[in-house]
Amino acid sequence: MQFSPQRRVFVTGVGLLSSVGIGTEPTWEALKRGESGIGTIQAFDPTLFACRIAGEVKGFEPGAYIEKKEIKKMGRFIQFAIAASEFAVQGARFKVSPEDAERTGVFIGSGIGGFEVIEREHKNLLEKGPGRISPFFIPATIVNLASGHVSIRTGAKGPNSATATACTTGAHAVGDSYRIIQPQ
Repeated sequence: MQFSPQRRVFVTGVGLLSSVGIGTEPTWEALKRGESGIGTIQAFDPTLFACRIAGEVKGFEPGAYIEKKEIKKMGRFIQFAIAASEFAVQGARFKVSPEDAERTGVFIGSGIGGFEVIEREHKNLLEKGPGRISPFFIPATIVNLASGHVSIRTGAKGPNSATATACTTGAHAVGDSYRIIQPQ
């Protein structure tokens, strides 16, 4: 979002990464064709679970959006946030200029954050001891690091926040963003 001196506000772009496509246009086209992204879980062995289907993001290559050495420092949700924000910025043909940096903000929502990192590091703790917990454990899991990474990458220095409220995250992110930018 960008803020003008007159407090006019506009959303600059939309970035989508979903179970039906990677990128805003591929996702939108798949939705228009009525495609479903629901299928048998591939990310792990679901045999012991009652539910074995999900809407997984398939074919995502974080290296297409993030430098290789940075990938291991972030949970998958942060990688998704970076890719989706790149789609939004490109789609809007938007670049944060130095004079607009403090008026350009980022607000990102995630249902839970880096759960797979929490699980991995807990396993490391139990099997290998506390010395084997990654120093990137916390930065890879907390939700506000998604908006932090996007802000750093885009140069946005205005309002920066994140929310994690499970299934209502999207509604909260839109509502909280509105409250940040609404005219006083």
